[in-house]
Amino acid sequence: MYIILVYDINLENNIGQRVLRKTFKTCKKYLHHVQNSVFEGEITKVQLAKLKVELGEYIRKDVDSVIVFKARTEKWLDKEFWGKEEDLTSNFL
Repeated sequence: MYIILVYDINLENNIGQRVLRKTFKTCKKYLHHVQNSVFEGEITKVQLAKLKVELGEYIRKDVDSVIVFKARTEKWLDKEFWGKEEDLTSNFL
């Protein structure tokens, strides 16, 4: 399946920065970083379940949120960039 994952981490206290770093690193293991707190990519049901469990260790249910949009494949998704488009190949040397 193809997903878009968006998260919002509350940074009002000292724990927020740590949660943000851990959340970013965990999402990066499974998906492509698109913009700030947005990730996307192909993922299996098993990988998605693992991602949910891993994020569950950091996400504080009372102040943080994660939204996952699911599609069968990327071809069912129309994506349009308005403004700066991130160059995903910039990660390669």
